[in-house]
Amino acid sequence: MAGRIRESDIALVRDRSRIDDVVGDHVSLRRAGGGALKGLCPFHDEKSPSFNVRPTHGTFHCFGCGEGGDVIAFVMKIEHLGFVEAVERLADRAGIQLTYEGGGATIQRDRGTRSRLLEAHRAAAEFYAEQLASPDAMPAREFLAQRGFDEAAARTFGCGFAPAGWDRLTKHLLGRGFELTELIKAQLTKEGRQGPIDRFHRRLLWPIRDLGGDVVGFGARRIFDDDQIQAKYLNTSESPIYKKSQVLFGLDLAKREIAKRRQAVVVEGYTDVMAMHLAGVPTAVASCGTAFGADHMNVLRRLLIDDSLNGEVIFTFDGDSAGQKAALKAFEGEQQFTAQTYIAIAPDGMDPCELRQAKGDVAVRDLVARRTPLFEFAIRTRLKDYDLDSVDGRVEALKAMVPFVAQIKDRAKRDGYATRLAWWVGWDDEAAVVRRVRETANGRAPAPAAPARRRPVDPNQGALPVDVGGPARPDPRDPALWAQREALKSALQLPEMAGPYYDALPDEAFTNPAYQALHRAVREAGGASAGLSGPAFVEAVSQACGPPVLKSLVTELSVEPLQVKAGDQYPYVQSVLKRLQQIHLSGQIAELKSRLKRVSPLEDPDEYRALFGDLVALEAYHKELGQQAIGGL
Repeated sequence: MAGRIRESDIALVRDRSRIDDVVGDHVSLRRAGGGALKGLCPFHDEKSPSFNVRPTHGTFHCFGCGEGGDVIAFVMKIEHLGFVEAVERLADRAGIQLTYEGGGATIQRDRGTRSRLLEAHRAAAEFYAEQLASPDAMPAREFLAQRGFDEAAARTFGCGFAPAGWDRLTKHLLGRGFELTELIKAQLTKEGRQGPIDRFHRRLLWPIRDLGGDVVGFGARRIFDDDQIQAKYLNTSESPIYKKSQVLFGLDLAKREIAKRRQAVVVEGYTDVMAMHLAGVPTAVASCGTAFGADHMNVLRRLLIDDSLNGEVIFTFDGDSAGQKAALKAFEGEQQFTAQTYIAIAPDGMDPCELRQAKGDVAVRDLVARRTPLFEFAIRTRLKDYDLDSVDGRVEALKAMVPFVAQIKDRAKRDGYATRLAWWVGWDDEAAVVRRVRETANGRAPAPAAPARRRPVDPNQGALPVDVGGPARPDPRDPALWAQREALKSALQLPEMAGPYYDALPDEAFTNPAYQALHRAVREAGGASAGLSGPAFVEAVSQACGPPVLKSLVTELSVEPLQVKAGDQYPYVQSVLKRLQQIHLSGQIAELKSRLKRVSPLEDPDEYRALFGDLVALEAYHKELGQQAIGGL
């Protein structure tokens, strides 16, 4: 037994261990006035900082959960250590040699379970790093070099190599004075068929460090084709010092920059973290052997001092499927951090490491700079499933996405994205979309559309034959169909005046199914410019019609008077046809505007310029047609 630590040494440890520096390894602190510092409490979840540190007094206190004490108490609580272990941890940090009363001045002492496990991992990391220079590790070095990582990068991230042989590391650590039970508890060694064996063999290794910089585990990558374990990556199993839901690879290197820039970039792999840091994004981290979760987010929140106003987390993925899965997941949780969460998808399905190799450091930095807000990414990703170039597609998209947007808990943000939803879909009535989203969010079903008022039955229609298999007979007084009806009447009654201009009208100019079918019948009969007129032309059109309802409609339109005096027929006919063309053009312009809203001028500049040029030309022609149509009506 080493005895008790001398009281004067304990006092020296307190004196030389600045509490703001020790706490700063786990929590970002900012000035709060009166000489105090403030941050998010590491001992309970909170949205607004209530954790206070007073460097001049060497104490901390959380007004939210009540935790408090000196620097030793903080280390005991945050690292789950006993008093002796915490003092020894701080002594190592400050370079103080402790004296144990009753045991003499010595550095040989029982450091306790956690300290011993950390020492074992530190020794293992050194062993693996030395092995990376061995001849057997050539494939590991080539793996790193092929991905753009030199020897300096390998040293920075502590890369190592687990050699062949069943117990090379185990024998090395036993020779360093560690006990087999400690190595098994640390997950560095496991029981084999014929005795203890190393956990990793013939693999490239990355040490996983906690916030304080201590190695707590390893990530191992398969590099030999004949590796008996097929899994590409293996990670240390959970141990008293390694909880995979609470550690992030690269966080020990990134924590200062994360706190300084108020930004954390979450990537998927070890090489991605290395690529990001070397490319000039020193805030990159990655989860280790598990999906990024709530505990990981809490670690980052404490560094970012997230009070819903500062900080951002950017997730990068190497493909749309992974990005979509992560983005949609944000709608399922409590959305505690979504106000500052972004998504960045590398082009062509590349991960950040591949992107750096293919396009250089600037492309990696641009990937982060071109981040997209998570909610926007989630909504626009789901909109890709719908044909937004058609009315039916836009309606279906709104039906699906209104409940989706309604799940956003922040009211102001929800209204904002409801407006953006209307924009992305190409829906002109933004207020209606916002209203539907609000009603859905408040637990009310959207109000059904008011039923259309029944119009009086046209006395002429009741006496005419109706084929139930044909198109529905249009209402002759429907103002939305006025131009279509007058255009057909003009073609049937005055084909010599309608002429080629009528024949040039596309089928889509007639939105009513019956009128469109009749327009096709006119064209099949030779068109208005065929040279026929009077009863002969009406009969030819009637013969081209199928269902009786269309034949009766031909008769009806051929005798229904045009809404113009006899002497003004020609300018009237021309104006009607131009008016119908203008209405059709309005629909094309609306479709073009809808497409233009969905194209980014930054991501697709060529397509955006082409669409914008078409829109300008169509709007100019639309204006010209409007002036001509007004002049003749």
